[in-house]
Amino acid sequence: MTKTTAPRSVPTTVANSTSEPTLKIIPLGGLHEIGKNTCVFEINDEILLLDAGLAFPTASMHGVQIVLPDLTYLRENRHRIKGMIVTHGHEDHIGGIPFHLRQLDIPVIYGPRLAMSLLRGKMEEAGVAHRTEIRTVGPRDIVRVGNSFFVEFIRNTHSIADSFTVALHTPAGLVIHTGDFKFDHTPIDGEHFDLARLAEHGEKGVLCLMSDSTNAEIPGFTPSEAAVVPNLDRVFAQAAGRLIVTTFASSVHRVNIILQLAQKHGRVVTVLGRSMLNVIAQARTLGYVRCEDSLLQPLHAIRHLPDDRVVILTTGSQGEPLSALTRIANKEHKDLQIREGDTVVFSANPIPGNTIAVVNTIDKLMQQGAKVIYGKDRGIHVSGHGCQEDHKLMLALTRPKFFIPIHGEHRMLVKHSETAMSMGIPRDNMVIVDNGDVIELTPTRLGTAGRVKAGIELVDNSREGVVDSRVLKERQQLAADGVVTVATSISDQGRLVAPPEVMLRGVVTTLDPTQLARQLQNTIAQVLQDHWPSVARSFAPGEAPDVDWAGLQTEMETALRRLLRRELKSNPLLIFLLQPVTARGQVGLTASTEGDSDNGTKGRTRRRRTTADPEVASVGF
Repeated sequence: MTKTTAPRSVPTTVANSTSEPTLKIIPLGGLHEIGKNTCVFEINDEILLLDAGLAFPTASMHGVQIVLPDLTYLRENRHRIKGMIVTHGHEDHIGGIPFHLRQLDIPVIYGPRLAMSLLRGKMEEAGVAHRTEIRTVGPRDIVRVGNSFFVEFIRNTHSIADSFTVALHTPAGLVIHTGDFKFDHTPIDGEHFDLARLAEHGEKGVLCLMSDSTNAEIPGFTPSEAAVVPNLDRVFAQAAGRLIVTTFASSVHRVNIILQLAQKHGRVVTVLGRSMLNVIAQARTLGYVRCEDSLLQPLHAIRHLPDDRVVILTTGSQGEPLSALTRIANKEHKDLQIREGDTVVFSANPIPGNTIAVVNTIDKLMQQGAKVIYGKDRGIHVSGHGCQEDHKLMLALTRPKFFIPIHGEHRMLVKHSETAMSMGIPRDNMVIVDNGDVIELTPTRLGTAGRVKAGIELVDNSREGVVDSRVLKERQQLAADGVVTVATSISDQGRLVAPPEVMLRGVVTTLDPTQLARQLQNTIAQVLQDHWPSVARSFAPGEAPDVDWAGLQTEMETALRRLLRRELKSNPLLIFLLQPVTARGQVGLTASTEGDSDNGTKGRTRRRRTTADPEVASVGF
């Protein structure tokens, strides 16, 4: 796509409105959490989207690959979406876009070169590149989205190259959204934060500031990215064997530092991990990473080199189960194993929720003989997010009338609001909200006005299917207590055709399986005795009765579930297969999966067939 050519000033009609226009701001992700940053701006029946990120699953989300915000509100209002703006290329800001494009119509997406380059690859892989138009922007570019929004991109400094703060010029007033930021006065790429433009807006008047809260609890300024160079240099100089370095794949500045240090110390670099390979390729194309071609070598090419001439740059700094470093730690990587003398460097700190996975990875690496260098005290990682003094500087430069802390867990939002109050923002001029809250902003007022549906959507390992809450509960139940399958055949006269077949998987019990099967059979027989008169009706002598098989199924599975809980002292998933048999043969199959649910249906899913089905009839009971 060609670079957007946009006016350098905003038409005065945007700022000079005689009415009291209301801007609605609806965060759908990124509040009271880390990740899936997604925000909706709405005015004059037009919607502008800002970022669309993802988050990573917790340990209890079995089979889930990524976590997305619930997009119900946007699906219901898709006809009003005029475009999207992107602040930078981190996954928690652009990772959800390919999934959203499958269900939303987004006419155009504006963003920085690196982010748009990474996004274009994601969209092509997902087969949605034709669903929108991508346009790149540069510092101080202003683009028009719909009739109501003029968006100005202001260079900031973060842990990824090509990152922006945005100024939204709306009929209600000027809103500054910081994106992720810190004030790095010695940036690796020489691209400084555009403090002059922030101050200019602050002088003219900023209606509202929405500011990143990730490090709101930490005093002082966040150190410059350049602060890690001498410490990493020392590690490179002291390592006697192979160096295995892991960091965030999208931390382009850190990757550039590692490549430069490898060249300085006479080492070649092998890159492991798909995301790392992709980011380096895109960043080199755009000039954000500079190194000689000979520095980068495939894994097979370094096997015959001395260990002290090798650097392996890999993904896995957060203990991700499928990452290269985690597979190496688990001895599951087909081409690389840890050996005595290796030095593994974690040039990243665990994000909230990942600490246990990272610690487990470190332990496994140490047990295999590696020296592992990690921890905040080693000075080999600095955050890309500003601390309290960064926040104060942002507030001082923009001098907003209203303030909304964003991007962080609840305690971070609270601490950031306290910092804002210390800078003179009245308590009544700020709000702490949750995902789904509707914020109403006018030139004279900031408040909340109800909620829209918000939550999460889970994508499984296929990256195609959305895992609903019922499926997730069943997976959690399977992991915790296993599954019991009971199959039985009942005649249309209300008798057991054969003893039920019982199968246990993942169930811990001291019961004799034969004894448990007998108890299940007795329970089924008791239900037949108690409920057959109420579920079977005869209309004429000699004719087969009309049986409410569904009602009988419900009674049986309720009784069986009660028995299993009592006898097993656990709550396994129950799969109950009921085969009705008439004098003419098999009539059909009724299958049920029983699990706990919050909606009162007990998580029940059924498949019923009312005619003979050879495929179903072949199920062995």
